[in-house]
Amino acid sequence: MSQDFNYRHLYYFWVVAKQGGMARAAGRLGMAVQTVSTQVRELEQSLGYALLKPAGRGLALTEAGLAAMRQADQIFALGEQLPGVVRDAAVAPGVRLVVGISEGLPKLAVRRLLQPVIDTPRLRLLCHEGEFDDLLGDLALHRLDVVLADRAAPPNRNLRLYSHPLGASPLAWYAPLALLAAARDGFPQSLARLPVLLPTAHAAVRARIDQWFERLGIAPNIVGEFEDSALLVTFGAAGMGVFPAVELVDDKLTAAGEVQRVAACGEVEEYFFAIATEKQVLHPLVQRLLPAPR
Repeated sequence: MSQDFNYRHLYYFWVVAKQGGMARAAGRLGMAVQTVSTQVRELEQSLGYALLKPAGRGLALTEAGLAAMRQADQIFALGEQLPGVVRDAAVAPGVRLVVGISEGLPKLAVRRLLQPVIDTPRLRLLCHEGEFDDLLGDLALHRLDVVLADRAAPPNRNLRLYSHPLGASPLAWYAPLALLAAARDGFPQSLARLPVLLPTAHAAVRARIDQWFERLGIAPNIVGEFEDSALLVTFGAAGMGVFPAVELVDDKLTAAGEVQRVAACGEVEEYFFAIATEKQVLHPLVQRLLPAPR
């Protein structure tokens, strides 16, 4: 890096780009517009390229500016984490794992997927649930160590993420006790007359469930759709309807005696992935989440 490069200049540029103009950035920084403008110009001179260009009454990023902005986002995202990382290391030293959990992933399965690291001495586990695309963005900015999801990351040369398969689980249908006998009577056609609960389309498995219904010529009696799989199970156990779930957590689902397995959902499976920023995973705890090489 050139000795002329200055991270303070980069920060002023980053704020200008975020605010969309010099005046708004100056107001945010509590500085004179001329001062901010001078700092950004010095950054452009040190890099050798124009980063901003006029756009209407504001400013827009040039191609070079877009590249600089992507790097600045990562730099300042890491900087925001620094106080917490230092505090955690000083006050409660241990092994830290920050996991993003996609909303489409069955919540009861998350505990099983994380089982290989749960007993790690002095583990500090931080779990963040969110939309799949948002989590991938946080992962690319190194705010997360790994994302657990029900699908692989889509190709994106800018993010450069790698999807590591964790396995799969067959899907089965479950019913509250009041509906169990009726659900088993003439299954799967019984799903056309009984109330059915399903995950919303944000879950990758929903498309496979819909295809299963279509192959069998069944129009299900859908009375509820849920983004949160834990809510789906909660309403199902309360008697609202018959619902699908991964057999991986059959023991957890049926332990309380409120629901019972009806039958398998054909050959429909739920897939699990660990998404990381490296093809060869370096984080030791993320390595332990992955299946052993064959």
